[in-house]
This record gives sequence, structure tokens and C-alpha cells, in this order.
Amino acid sequence: MSVIDITQSELVEAANPVFKEVSRVREVTPALSPTAFEHFTKRLTFETDCADVYSSFASDRVDFVLVDVRGRQGYSKGHVSGAINIPLLTITEDRMKEYVQETVFVVYCAGPHCNGANKAAIRLAQMGRPVKEMIGGIIGWVDEGFTLVQE
Repeated sequence: MSVIDITQSELVEAANPVFKEVSRVREVTPALSPTAFEHFTKRLTFETDCADVYSSFASDRVDFVLVDVRGRQGYSKGHVSGAINIPLLTITEDRMKEYVQETVFVVYCAGPHCNGANKAAIRLAQMGRPVKEMIGGIIGWVDEGFTLVQE
């Protein structure tokens, strides 16, 4: 057989002798349950999702401040109802004085392509503030079918 006659799947199989034995998913053995529990629990200490935020507002169980960290223009075009706008570069000790130290902040930005929420979370954490990121941001919110409000 010449090189031209080899199919992609044959190349993958040749490069991976266990291809027939396990799926690509299981090439790396899954973590044991206690390790997986620890990993995923730890992740949830840093993040929440759009559905959980929506549910909190819908059930009137909001025990956090939802912060849109995009610029004023992006916020005005559309934001999550109940969110306040504190653009990333304005998150300072002085700006945050109006909130008690124990206030939990949930930050979001435009979406997965934007790291503004991560940068905001870093700033808040450096101030000793409890913080989580709403993963997905505005894009995730809209993708979940939730509406935005405008100013």
C-alpha cells in the first residue's frame, strides 16, 4: 500500500495502537470519584452559570451582586436584568467601599471570547472580596434563551 492509499482513520489507528481497545474519550483514564468530586467542587467555588443566576433572580433568592464589567456602551445596549455596571477599569477599593466586605460578587463580560470577567475577579479577589464568574457572559445568557434589558 502506498502512502496515498492510507486513509485518515488508518493513520490514527497506526499512531495509536490502543485505538481499537478504547475510545478517544478514555485514552486518559477518568479520575477516581473522590478526585473528580474535589475537582468539580473546587471549580464551582469559582464559577456559576447563567441558569443558576437566572434561577436566583426568578426565585427572589439573590444573595450576591451581579456585575457587568463591560464598558458603559455595551451595558447600555443590553445587560442582564438586575446587574449593575462597574466597568473593569473602575473596580477599585474606593469604588467598592459601598459594599460590605462579605458581599459576594458575580462578574460577567461579553462571553467566552472575553477575559474581562476573569480580570475583574482577580481585582476583587485582591481586595479580599468573595467573587465568582458567570461563565458564558452575555453570549451564554442569550444562548440560554434569557432576555436582556436596555437602558
